[in-house]
Amino acid sequence: MSAPHPEPEGIGPDIRDPRVRRAVVEVPRHEFIPEESRSDAYGDFPLPIGFGQTISQPYIVALMTQALEPGPGFRVLEVGTGSGYQAAVLARLVDHVYTVEIIPELALRAEADLHRLGIVNVSVRIGDGARGWPEHAPYNGIVVTCAAPVLPRAWFDQLADGGRLVVPVGAACDPQRLELWRRTGDTFQRRLLAHVRFVPMTGRVSA
Repeated sequence: MSAPHPEPEGIGPDIRDPRVRRAVVEVPRHEFIPEESRSDAYGDFPLPIGFGQTISQPYIVALMTQALEPGPGFRVLEVGTGSGYQAAVLARLVDHVYTVEIIPELALRAEADLHRLGIVNVSVRIGDGARGWPEHAPYNGIVVTCAAPVLPRAWFDQLADGGRLVVPVGAACDPQRLELWRRTGDTFQRRLLAHVRFVPMTGRVSA
């Protein structure tokens, strides 16, 4: 992943963690985008990746990654693999990323792209992300890349003490909130990060 490519737009001064900034700059976003959209790969906007899904804009990927406060030895769960781009950024900062995608074609394509780029610390699973991935819990961080109208209990149960959950909350047609949840023992504290627009979560999204 050391081949030169443009620096993504939108990585502004509020992305303060230098490790996150470096990871977003170093991951080649164009490698996760269909050929017909690659000329726009480094613009600060989402792009279609097929099946009604999108790759998030670089700023949002950086913001969500920074909010997790990732570190060495961390295990992170990603709900919604999509293109694999968010997982690739996280993989540069944590020990292992476990990512779940409900659309088989996207999961297989992302897995192939990650392997092609030599990213070996990401495991991809085809399934309903509302159930998480309990076999590898607890997670130091959970990042959700689709908007959930309600937050499944499984995510809170699989979050380690001191762990962080970053998730867009809201229905597809409503204003959505990017929320940060922090676990301390059996207590969960919530903070608003931004107002956002994500594709809706599918599968079982009841609490």
